[in-house]
Amino acid sequence: MTASKYQIAERGAPNSTDYRVYFKNENGQSISPLHDIPLYANDAKTVYNMVVEVPRWTNAKMEISLGEGLNPIKQDVKKGKLRFVANCFPHHGYIWNYGAFPQTWENPDHLDADTGCKGDNDPIDVLEIGSRVAKRGEVVQVKILGTIALIDEGETDWKIITISVNDPVADQVNDINDVETVFPGLLKASVEWFKIYKIPDGKPENQFAFNGEAKDASFATKTVEETHRFWQQLVNKEVDDNGISCLNTTVDGSPYLVANDAADEVFARSSTGGNPEPVSETLDKWHYITLK
Repeated sequence: MTASKYQIAERGAPNSTDYRVYFKNENGQSISPLHDIPLYANDAKTVYNMVVEVPRWTNAKMEISLGEGLNPIKQDVKKGKLRFVANCFPHHGYIWNYGAFPQTWENPDHLDADTGCKGDNDPIDVLEIGSRVAKRGEVVQVKILGTIALIDEGETDWKIITISVNDPVADQVNDINDVETVFPGLLKASVEWFKIYKIPDGKPENQFAFNGEAKDASFATKTVEETHRFWQQLVNKEVDDNGISCLNTTVDGSPYLVANDAADEVFARSSTGGNPEPVSETLDKWHYITLK
């Protein structure tokens, strides 16, 4: 199935805690972007489906909701308020299209041999560095270029670096060394972004495994494959669900498999209301961060 065959359905008032982005297949049936969109976009398993949560240059911290049936995209909430990432000079919002690989899971009970930290209980994060600004809820076909390993509050939080296979320079970028050649300064800026983006919220700078050095495409591919195996254990109930809704409509043999009409009922019960919040001051404010 190609990306164009996926549809999104927005529910609830935008800029409210009720706002959700649900996913439907080509027949208009409700699906989970976490469980029902394949990780691999081709038979050779060299192209991947990326679910875009946050388009480049935007600030709203949108994410796949793990605990809700059908795992819609929602905005993160902190202290009862919608969460936005700060603009840390010279960056404005997110500096890549940001999202996740479906059918992956960073197991919080698995101690990663490379980082020495356990997983963060999320699907693996993806940075798409091409020239086009994607749309929230879009499913983009990408190839893997490498990865950086963020250690976020003691947890392993892999960031997989990718580029859309349809980007004009996609043929020139095939591994992590090509990124510096074609996009000079982007890797350094990416590490800086993750290092400082929580500082305006009063948190310390984030740390990295490998001193922030990006690992190559082969390493990243193996990491994604491992998180795919962890997801298979999760959706087949071989491990505890860790609070994640595994409701799905396509995974043969999964104890969480439901009929299409049951999934559509979940969508039908979702909120259509909500009280929009005032525009956050975060959207226009610069923060100048000086690292020691």
